Amino acid sequence: MRNGPLRILFTSAGRRVELAQCFRAAAARLDTSCEIHACDLDPELSPACRTADARFAVPRCTAPGYIDTLHEYCVTQSIDLLVPTIDPELPPLAEARDRFAQTGTLVHVSSAETIDIVRDKLKTIEALAKSGAPVPRTATAEEVRRSPGDWPFAAFIKPSAGSASRGIGILQGPEDIRAEYDEPMIVQEFLRGPEYTVNIYVDRNGKLLSAVPHIRLSVRAGEVEKGRTERNSAFWEIAERVVAALPGPRGAMCFQLIVDPAKGPRVFEINARFGGGYPLADHAGARFAESLLAGVLGQPECASNDWREGVTMLRYDAAVFDG
Repeated sequence: MRNGPLRILFTSAGRRVELAQCFRAAAARLDTSCEIHACDLDPELSPACRTADARFAVPRCTAPGYIDTLHEYCVTQSIDLLVPTIDPELPPLAEARDRFAQTGTLVHVSSAETIDIVRDKLKTIEALAKSGAPVPRTATAEEVRRSPGDWPFAAFIKPSAGSASRGIGILQGPEDIRAEYDEPMIVQEFLRGPEYTVNIYVDRNGKLLSAVPHIRLSVRAGEVEKGRTERNSAFWEIAERVVAALPGPRGAMCFQLIVDPAKGPRVFEINARFGGGYPLADHAGARFAESLLAGVLGQPECASNDWREGVTMLRYDAAVFDG
C-alpha cells in the first residue's frame, strides 16, 4: 500500500488552475490523495502556483540550469509525476526523462524524436502526410517566393516553430512575403470552415485509447474559450494516423484540424502535451489525468473513449487575490 499522497509537479504552470483541478479530481476517483506542486518564473504571480500546495521559482526552460533545478526539486520533494504545460520545455524534458525516471519521477512527455517533429510545423506536415493523414498544402516561405505562380492566394503564413497563434498572418498575394524573416516561416493553403481540437491519449505501448474532438466555438490567445464535444468516426481514423506518424508518442496529446467544406478535414498542428482545452475532455469523461495517475500507482491505464458528446465548456475570468 502507498504511503502518503501522490505528488504532482506542474511546470510553467501559469494559469493552468483547471488542469490541476482535473488531477485533484482524478486522484479522488482513484481513492487516493494528491499534493499539487507548481513552478514558474515568478510563482507569486502565477494563479496555478498560488493555488497549489507548494510552489517555487525556476529559470527559463531554455536556460542551462532549468533541468538541474527541476531534478533537484523532484528528488528532494519525492515528486511522482511531472507534467509540462508549454511547448518550449518539451525538448529538454524529453532528453532528460530517463534521468528523472532513475530517481523516481515519471515525466509526462513523448520521445525526443516525437518532440523534434511536433515542434517543427514543416516536419509535422511531412510526417503526417507520410502516414496518410490529411494535411494542408505546405511550403517554406522561400519556396513560395521563388515560385509564386504555383500558389493560390490568399494563404496562411506562420512561424515553423510557433505556438499559441504567435506570428500567424494572411498573405493576400506573393508581394506580401517579406524579403527576410527573423525565423523560418511556412506557408499553408487557406482553409475555411469549423476548427476542431482532438484530445488523444496514447498508452505506454503506443496504442490509441481515446480521441475526444471538440469544436472551437470561440478562441482567445490561441486557446479555446468556448467549445463543445462532438463524436465523428472520421476523426478517430485521423487520430490513428496521427499516432502512426510519430515515433514514440505517449500520454495526453492533441491535434488541431479545420474541416474545409470543399477540401475536407486538414490537420495542421500537433501538441505533444495536455492542450489548453483538456478540461473539456476531462469533464466529458475522457479520464486522461486519471489514466496517468493510475500508471504511477501501478494500475492499468484507464483513458476512455466512452465519453459524452455535446458537453459544452464556457470559460470565464476568475482571480486569485493577495493582501
